[in-house]
Amino acid sequence: MAEFIPVGSFDIIIFGGTGDLSRRKLLPALYHRWADGQIPEDAKIIGVSRSEMDDTAFRKFAFDACCEAASESVNKTDWKKFEQHLHYVTMDATSPEADWGDLKHHLSDNSERPLVHYLAVTPKIYVAICESLGKAGLNQGNARVVLEKPIGTDLASAHEINEGVGAVFPEECIYRIDHYLGKETVQNLMVLRFANSLFEPLWNRTAIDHIQITVSEHYGVGDRAGYYDGSGALRDMVQNHLLQLLCLIAMEPPNSIDGDAIRTEKIKVLEALNPITPGEAREDTVRAQYVAGAVQGESVPGYLEELGHESATETFVAIKASIDNWRWARVPFYLRTGKRMKGRHSEIVVQFRETPHSMFGETEAQSNRLVINVQPDEGVQLYLQIKEPGPGGLRIKSLPLNLSYAANFSVRYPDAYERLLMDVVRGNLSLFMRREEVEAAWKWVDGLLAAWEQAELPMETYQAGLEDGPVEARLMLRRDGRDWWEAS
Repeated sequence: MAEFIPVGSFDIIIFGGTGDLSRRKLLPALYHRWADGQIPEDAKIIGVSRSEMDDTAFRKFAFDACCEAASESVNKTDWKKFEQHLHYVTMDATSPEADWGDLKHHLSDNSERPLVHYLAVTPKIYVAICESLGKAGLNQGNARVVLEKPIGTDLASAHEINEGVGAVFPEECIYRIDHYLGKETVQNLMVLRFANSLFEPLWNRTAIDHIQITVSEHYGVGDRAGYYDGSGALRDMVQNHLLQLLCLIAMEPPNSIDGDAIRTEKIKVLEALNPITPGEAREDTVRAQYVAGAVQGESVPGYLEELGHESATETFVAIKASIDNWRWARVPFYLRTGKRMKGRHSEIVVQFRETPHSMFGETEAQSNRLVINVQPDEGVQLYLQIKEPGPGGLRIKSLPLNLSYAANFSVRYPDAYERLLMDVVRGNLSLFMRREEVEAAWKWVDGLLAAWEQAELPMETYQAGLEDGPVEARLMLRRDGRDWWEAS
């Protein structure tokens, strides 16, 4: 059974408290942590937004949000206790005329108590809110601020945000959140690598042929069309989620699990990523948009139809990346992500090299493979070669040793936001990004965007719900004598 260790007393202010992120993720996450006994009785959760609302209306909003997010109905008796933690303040936090008195009235007087400012708003107003917090004196004591991705839209805007927020809060009080880092299997990557002597000696160019990282989504852009069209798959997914997974797979062993030790090693990986030239972009990258297709038997429109106008924004990207260091020399990292793919899954595939001599002839199966399922069915599978039972000759089959989270851990374990919120309260920075990390990722992505433009890379297409990206993404690997691993 998992043990949920309570955190100390804290106050959390959710700016954008009535927004989509608060409704879908933050309020349900805080409720579940309270239900599991992690949140103390004197904790305060304060929603802030320009919407006119009082405590009663906000509590109703939060109850509906938790019911919508829960797999089972919320117990109304328990909820009556939890909702006493919830308060609401109507305010425009970016306005110089904003009155912070009502908000301060709800806060504890204890300066040692963590005060978490969660900015569940557009990144365009991160700096304005932080400047207002500084003027109101709410950046003092044990205050900390949480920034949602994306941190900017390129290196220049990310630098501007980091400068502005850093002028109000010290770096050790800034929590740049990527919810992928809160997923159980992602956190298990370091344990898998560094707590098992079986893997660490093999985790390099001598034993590994290549690594694949896939984040596949079956849904389209939906009501995010406006935001997404200004972003695209490269900025929205590769710059943060996929590069974070790459860092954890490729980084050197940190000296400890201290937040800065881990983040320093991740920064080294990003700085060692080889820039992609315009010539390489034509061979080693693919970008595409989905066209009309079918998802679970239901017809769905293409991206341009959903958007309502022409666009050169990609909904799919595949990249062959390389890391210029001793451990990973000549080991390709294949990254792909897209919307309206055949299914929803995120996984990392570590493909080991073939045996040096095929003593079993044509019956020999594939080489060993480690598949790390990030979502939806978290788990780890190590594929080994086994003799098929029965007479009639020697036949070899590749079968997995299967560590399924669902099968081995019967207790409900916290989702990403639940874990990350509690880590913010504890002051644990290990699962959050440092400033240099964000900017190094943007530098590499900006270079790829420039290479696409110079190479005039064509926009390919794939059918929504029927394909895992365009055929050109498969051809990219087949030119190397490889293929994408297909999830079962």
